[in-house]
Amino acid sequence: MCAAPDDLTSLKDDMIAFVEGHGMRRFHGFVNYEEVQCIMWDSDENPDAWKDFVELAKASGAPFLTMHAWTLKRDDLDDLVKRLGAAQFSSDDDVEDARWLRAYIDKIGFVQLGWPYQGSVMLYEAGTPWYDRYQRLMELSEDFGGITMDESDEEDEH
Repeated sequence: MCAAPDDLTSLKDDMIAFVEGHGMRRFHGFVNYEEVQCIMWDSDENPDAWKDFVELAKASGAPFLTMHAWTLKRDDLDDLVKRLGAAQFSSDDDVEDARWLRAYIDKIGFVQLGWPYQGSVMLYEAGTPWYDRYQRLMELSEDFGGITMDESDEEDEH
């Protein structure tokens, strides 16, 4: 079994060519599975499972696929490092983990394909291990970044 790539740019390019080669269109957009009913594709650790996903979309009569790719930008990473550094409950290790991600600036860490079917959206997602680390750090910064323990609420004083 081969290691997961650090950059999904070639996967994204292959997906674009494959989708267009099947005569389908791409709708540039992200499907948030927390907002719409979705069914995730189980790739069974097959790196080419996305091709089966596209072929099934075509066979089901889907006129288009949604497509989203996420690239790590320097500003986003700098903001994350700053938030983690200011958060009361983050550790130096978390800040160092975020700094370690600088090696992946301008690389694609996540791609998503989707197509609507009978009120649900079928989704295929692929991500890199560093993207998962970035997401974990983002959640950590959001969970603890805004908590302050010593501030009192003015309403409590009245």
